[in-house]
Amino acid sequence: MTQDVHIIGGGLAGSEAAWQLGRRGFRVRLSEMRGTGERSPAHQGDGLAELVCSNSFRSDDDEKNAVGLLHHEMRRCDSLIMSAAAKAQVPAGTALAVDRDLFSAEVEARLAALPNVEIVRERVDTLPDTGTTIVATGPLTAESLAGSIGRATGADSLAFFDAIAPIVYRESIDMDVCWMASRWDKGETKDYINCPMDKDQYLAFHRGLVEGEKTAFKEWEADTPYFDGCMPIEVMAERGVETLRFGPMKPVGLDNPHWATPEHPNGRWPYAVVQLRQDNKLGTIWNMVGFQTKLKHAEQVRLFRTIPGLENAEFARLGGLHRNTFINSPILLDRQLRLKTAPHVRFAGQITGCEGYVESAAVGLMAGLMTATQLAGGEWQSPPRTTALGALLSHITGDAEAESYQPMNVNFGLFPPLHDVKKKQRKEAYTERAKLEIAPWLDALTPA
Repeated sequence: MTQDVHIIGGGLAGSEAAWQLGRRGFRVRLSEMRGTGERSPAHQGDGLAELVCSNSFRSDDDEKNAVGLLHHEMRRCDSLIMSAAAKAQVPAGTALAVDRDLFSAEVEARLAALPNVEIVRERVDTLPDTGTTIVATGPLTAESLAGSIGRATGADSLAFFDAIAPIVYRESIDMDVCWMASRWDKGETKDYINCPMDKDQYLAFHRGLVEGEKTAFKEWEADTPYFDGCMPIEVMAERGVETLRFGPMKPVGLDNPHWATPEHPNGRWPYAVVQLRQDNKLGTIWNMVGFQTKLKHAEQVRLFRTIPGLENAEFARLGGLHRNTFINSPILLDRQLRLKTAPHVRFAGQITGCEGYVESAAVGLMAGLMTATQLAGGEWQSPPRTTALGALLSHITGDAEAESYQPMNVNFGLFPPLHDVKKKQRKEAYTERAKLEIAPWLDALTPA
């Protein structure tokens, strides 16, 4: 098949871009390195749109949360990633979490069913000199292609470290110690497993995190920063003894029914809590929320088995650390995500410097829509900056300070401010404005 568009990378962004183009009738070649016998250090399988870190797309609240608003806008654009997430959803309170295997399988099946999308398992080592191209290789771009991108941009890639959390087999968790609950019992379901700690247990665990044996850095990695959204838990612990109790081990709103006994004179409220969230539809594996780590594997097993209820824990996956790369998009890309020095090439997803599954897919969605408009001979109109899509795009392509550009999740700080609205009502006002102003933009999109 002679393609109209070559998409390099079959992650969230590349898959979404291929869907937006394919369902509009354009011929797409989707190149994915996994399946050739090669994988990035973070990937476990060969399926498209594999989730390598958490299985959560974060809050699904589209009234008071910027990422929930982004979910809403993507659904309005018939996002493949959002519809596949709905098919693979698992309980997670007000968050949208998925069975990662079912999710990946659904994305691949939907794309494979489009006759004009060709999924090719191949490694692409250089940027194409001609032809409409979308590069969506993610933050773990293969070294050869990363070198080609560096030569084309004339600039070194920025880099940061990202960490992934361990996953525990449900049957190995002691539910005589742990209990099921959502914080403040919010919602009708109790979606998290909670492991309680008293003060002495917490202090010993904190000390173990600080003193535990970590993955050693190579010399060239020494000055690479972490992204705060995936900060290793031991790095957080080094910031102070109470830091974790105000972060991933926050105990507020979690009332332990097992502690309604004389042996717990301080009542049913733990001093700290480790939470686990369901990771697959079967409920057989659960991930440790906020427990991204660079501890060595043996140290993880030893230390995490000191957590009450996890004394006999068996791990489906241990945590890890990998180096992520991204380009300085505010300098290198135009407002349509095109490389200024080679405008036949667009970039999409985390390699642009957005952060998060949903944000990556959203940039892929926009890259697909931009390319579809261009191929149809139309004139691209960006989504209003008052929307989540528009705010994210504006940040990547020019609003951010180039000298200090770092990966960014979508947040209301990227939106044009509403100073005349009271602070308590501002989030609802942002979402109300966005939903109103995105409607005409959606009506003007290149039809599917």
